[in-house]
Amino acid sequence: MKNFALIGAAGYIAPRHMKAIKDTGNDLCAAYDVFDSVGIIDSFFPDCSFFTQYELFERHITKMANLAIKNRDNSCCSKVDYVSISTPNYLHDAHIRFGLRAGADVICEKPLVLNPANIDALMKVEKETGKRVFNILQLRLHDAIIALKKRVESGPADKIYDVDLTYITSRGNWYYTSWKGDIHKSGGVATNIGVHFYDMLSWVFGDVKKNIVHIASHDRVSGYLEFERARVRYFLSINYDTLPQQAKEEGKRTYRSLLMEGTEVEFSEGFTELHTESYRKILEGNGFGLEEARTSIEIVHNIRHSIPVGLKGDYHPYAVLEQRPHPFGW
Repeated sequence: MKNFALIGAAGYIAPRHMKAIKDTGNDLCAAYDVFDSVGIIDSFFPDCSFFTQYELFERHITKMANLAIKNRDNSCCSKVDYVSISTPNYLHDAHIRFGLRAGADVICEKPLVLNPANIDALMKVEKETGKRVFNILQLRLHDAIIALKKRVESGPADKIYDVDLTYITSRGNWYYTSWKGDIHKSGGVATNIGVHFYDMLSWVFGDVKKNIVHIASHDRVSGYLEFERARVRYFLSINYDTLPQQAKEEGKRTYRSLLMEGTEVEFSEGFTELHTESYRKILEGNGFGLEEARTSIEIVHNIRHSIPVGLKGDYHPYAVLEQRPHPFGW
């Protein structure tokens, strides 16, 4: 049994980390969040120590590294082996560094960091501490995506595939007053909702050769990515109005589509258990580290710093949809 600490226990994705720790037979000894709406912990680890002050959490982790702390059931919860991170994107780098310097391996949500330079810096901290950083790149473990990769690898070596990626996940006005609506904290739409798709595309189709942005705003981004084995038009949006009419009529607020050569690659199901599978791989020594995360971070960083060219060249059909002003006029 490994001992875990969790930073970001009140977030949307935190329960998946708790479930993954539980399902892999390990223990969550300590958790931290500035918010105290963390009753979900009771469903997994009711004896977990919880902190809303970072300094007290840090002190607790340090004590655990030096002392054997007895739980109510008299089991010994000693030094933390892993620190899991599910905090806002802009805090990942700092929290990863904390985990490494606390003598633990780190498991971090996507995006691992916001800038490629942070990856190089974290590699130095890995070397200093002798500990590892692992990223949750769950689509690499999805059966449909694994099958797609095998299909590409077994096909003609000179075949360049035409791919359309569409991902729309509706968000309300709350989004713009949260950290997610601040590009400096979230990295913008491409980073916040798209980084794992870009990782999947590069994993399946190879290195990036071109990265062109057609449109980019507070609620959508669309562009063209050329990989070694694919030409990809993508459209990502958090605006409900951009959903296909059929999805709206069915009462859906999310739409996900991956078309390759005009044929749908179905991968809508099977997401809920991928965090647990990610943890299993990491614990087995087969996790995705800093270098595996690099390409997707470079892609979103370049998108964020690109000047959109407008509706020129080979753009996604949804790029022509009317763009809405920021709901708060920003």
